[in-house]
Amino acid sequence: MSDTKVYLLDGGSLVLDGFHVFWNKGPGGEVRFPVYSILIEHAEGRFLIDTGYDYDHVMKVLPFEKPMQTKEQTIPGALAKLGLEPKDIDVVFNSHFHFDHCGGNKYFPHAKKICHKLEVPQTCNPQPFEVLGYSDVSFSAEAAEARGMTDQLMEGTTVANSTFEGVEGDVELAKGVKLFFTPGHSIGHYSLMVEFGNRAPILFTIDAAYTQKSLVTLCQASFHIDPVAGVNSMNRVKQLAEDHGADLMFSHDMENFKTYRTGTQFYG
Repeated sequence: MSDTKVYLLDGGSLVLDGFHVFWNKGPGGEVRFPVYSILIEHAEGRFLIDTGYDYDHVMKVLPFEKPMQTKEQTIPGALAKLGLEPKDIDVVFNSHFHFDHCGGNKYFPHAKKICHKLEVPQTCNPQPFEVLGYSDVSFSAEAAEARGMTDQLMEGTTVANSTFEGVEGDVELAKGVKLFFTPGHSIGHYSLMVEFGNRAPILFTIDAAYTQKSLVTLCQASFHIDPVAGVNSMNRVKQLAEDHGADLMFSHDMENFKTYRTGTQFYG
């Protein structure tokens, strides 16, 4: 673990109203928030956690989220800054399949793919209030066929090369790379902790808590399937951070994101 490096791949930004970021609490008004993926360079391989959003998809389906994304902020562009190509990634783990976490999956037909066992079925048949969240099905031929949305599939995407290994409960992806089951935001949501040899672990809340304020106030985002489970998961994240002496990093917190290392900078 001493050589483990963690890169944050800046994927651009989106906008939501404050009453969606802080469900039923606000204050209202536009909140621009970052989107990023997590690349882990590890002795056991290269692991990519989530793949950000696809600009064209958002402009077509959710233009009110006002995407801002340069070529360098696409997954291929962010990897290129590190001298890498999509083919260099060994494993893609999706914390969940909301559109801003799976938009770049289509670039990794060769990689091993892992998610919670309930996430693909949920994408195939989401609740009515989840439809926008699960609107990008380009990551899965199975989901695209189930939803009648095969027009989203990149040429060459098949059931065989877009099939996921389903897991449940907590998972150790590699030595010191741990996924903690934190449902509520989605049915199969995971948060991530990475351990290092020479510094405190980093616990990525992913979407269990969009921002530091979300975690402090236990106020989750309006995109969720089970608000009670969501609050329980927030409390679990707090306890995990305390138990492991971990630094917390948040998924959609612009103020904190401005202080994070991105691009060629890394944590390790």
